[in-house]
Amino acid sequence: MLEDTPLEVIDEVLQKSWKAFHQYSKFSIKQRADFMRAIARALQNSSDELIKTAMEETSLPEGRLKGEKARTVFQLNSYADACERGDWLEARIDTAHSDSNPQKPDIRKMLVPLGPVVVFGASNFPFAFSTAGGDTACAFAAGCPVIVKAHPGHAQTSTLVADLIMQAAAECKMPDGIFTHVYGASFGVGEALVKHPLTKAVSFTGSYIGGKQLFDWGNQRKEPIPVFAEMGSINPVFLLPHKLKTSTVDLAKLLVSSVTLGVGQFCTNPGLILGIEGDELQDFISAMGNEIKGIAPSKMLHPGIAKAYAEKRAKALEQENVTVIAEAELPSSDHCGAAIIATVTGKTFLSNELLQQEVFGPYTLVVRCQDITEMTAIAKHLEGQLTCTIMATEMELSEQAEMIEAIKNRCGRMILNGVPTGVEVCLSMQHGGPFPATTDARFTSVGADGIKRFVRPVAYQNWPNHLLPDELKNENPLHIYRTINNELTKEKIGN
Repeated sequence: MLEDTPLEVIDEVLQKSWKAFHQYSKFSIKQRADFMRAIARALQNSSDELIKTAMEETSLPEGRLKGEKARTVFQLNSYADACERGDWLEARIDTAHSDSNPQKPDIRKMLVPLGPVVVFGASNFPFAFSTAGGDTACAFAAGCPVIVKAHPGHAQTSTLVADLIMQAAAECKMPDGIFTHVYGASFGVGEALVKHPLTKAVSFTGSYIGGKQLFDWGNQRKEPIPVFAEMGSINPVFLLPHKLKTSTVDLAKLLVSSVTLGVGQFCTNPGLILGIEGDELQDFISAMGNEIKGIAPSKMLHPGIAKAYAEKRAKALEQENVTVIAEAELPSSDHCGAAIIATVTGKTFLSNELLQQEVFGPYTLVVRCQDITEMTAIAKHLEGQLTCTIMATEMELSEQAEMIEAIKNRCGRMILNGVPTGVEVCLSMQHGGPFPATTDARFTSVGADGIKRFVRPVAYQNWPNHLLPDELKNENPLHIYRTINNELTKEKIGN
């Protein structure tokens, strides 16, 4: 276990980061993009030691980690390309009209970086949501220095990746303080990072308790700051009757594979399945049970997560009228997570708030609704989610407009006839949702739109052209898209 970074060092780190911000924020979007691509190359060309270390720390298999590393490289390159395109800058220009009365001023607006960003590494993605993950990439693209607090569950892996970032920073001649790596198993380090007056934004992926605490600290400051916390989700799946009738066994297999993927350690794991009481639902539950029994339990990320899974699962199963349908046999090996499926009536679910709490692991609860009215009532009753999935025919979608609307109001991504696990890295992805899934449903942590978390708008009124940022100058030297007098274009202004 690496020692916590002393609190007096945290101040030094933020002071250095603040100085770096005033230099880096002036770097062109091409310079920022080139830096991110250099990190991607360093990660791509990293030695076998990185994967080996991650395997030892997280119990994740080699194939999964190599795939996740490749995803992280893709994220860095993808966000670098988006950074350089400049669309995210939202450059807006309304030119002056001297013939109007009163005279209309020249106003030009764009997004500018906030300042130093603190990134808390996630436990379940040691690469993609950690040291060089999407949050770090988005902050660099925005023009912000980054301080990463290594997750204690894979601190050595985080250190190796941090070294790669520092190599890329040296290669690209980045300012001293552009990136810093700190350690903290104690709450004190996290609190000091969030409450430091030079911290301007925070990102976090993890538990509700952890994310809410960071959010509260961020809002208790003299100058409150945005804390973008992704805090978990039970990702409900709504099974409509006709679709279930035509695909009972196939849907059972599909959902079991999603529930148990990666030992259920994904924020998009489907932890709740809703169907309407009847023979088809009973057949579906039986088919799921048969599939679950054949899933071999695997090690979870670390003993702490395995312990939390066992405790939260036990608490959920001891609730009144909750019945276990099937459970994979648990071996004697250390910190394994056994898959389990349980069931409860819609009436009981509506009356017991605890059943909405996430059980992080290969667990799912099937809710047996009396009818579509009760299913709709549950959709309206649910807390905010990252995803909601609907298994339905087109006719059923047309007939259940009220329920679809309720589902839309509860999530950031609606999936039709698929599974929520597997989050595509693309511009149209929305990985965020209403509280308590995240602290701000307006933003995403996957896709280049995530850059917008770490910027703010500034308008320039009546400024001479030569003193404007390149992004707003008449000649458009960066050749980016801008909205000029309400028209999206790459054209110059004037001759």
